[in-house]
Amino acid sequence: MLTVINNFLSASELAHFRQTLDGANWRDGALSAGQLAAPLKTNLQVDDTSTEARSLVTSLSARLSQHPLFISAALPDKIYPPKFNCYQNGGHYGQHIDSAIMRCADGNNLRSDLSATVFLSQAQDYEGGELCVEIGGCLQEIKLDAGDMILYPANCLHEVKPVPKGQRLAAFFWVQSLIRSHQHRQQLFELDQSIQALTLKLGSGDEEVRRLSALYHNLLREWAYA
Repeated sequence: MLTVINNFLSASELAHFRQTLDGANWRDGALSAGQLAAPLKTNLQVDDTSTEARSLVTSLSARLSQHPLFISAALPDKIYPPKFNCYQNGGHYGQHIDSAIMRCADGNNLRSDLSATVFLSQAQDYEGGELCVEIGGCLQEIKLDAGDMILYPANCLHEVKPVPKGQRLAAFFWVQSLIRSHQHRQQLFELDQSIQALTLKLGSGDEEVRRLSALYHNLLREWAYA
């Protein structure tokens, strides 16, 4: 399931991110890639230990913890601290799959159930740079406006097409979900969105709304950590 979250960052938040990244310390992105992926990766990444990176990670993490659509779609248990990259001058990332288990700076492991990209450059400001995700036997090409997010299963082959002109800035991170099964997570997401819509139409006191809400929480209880 691909989930697009439009306007995840507001215009003011986006301006803050862009201004901070302008003064950031960038380095070769291949340094953070695994042995197999490193030869496929040509981009720049912000030094994770820099003041700029730490500040933006704090801001983005706070936004994630408060965004209802992200929480509904991801049902996050753990979030790998976001990173920030830049593609330019033909930079690209060839087809690859993300590591299943990631080691966090605090020494804990995270199972990568979902991958996420938050676009920080306007789509018209650069050529190429599409995020191509192979899901369900179909190749999906994603190029969103600045401030939009794409959330997709981390077990999918994906790549970033070359950027011959302009600059593609983005934040990216991984999520360990409370629900490991992609199918179960999608079903819970669809059920939750229906409950939200019916609540607006009928009110939270409606009997059928209460019944569906109970079903949602019982399924969540059954499937969490399974």
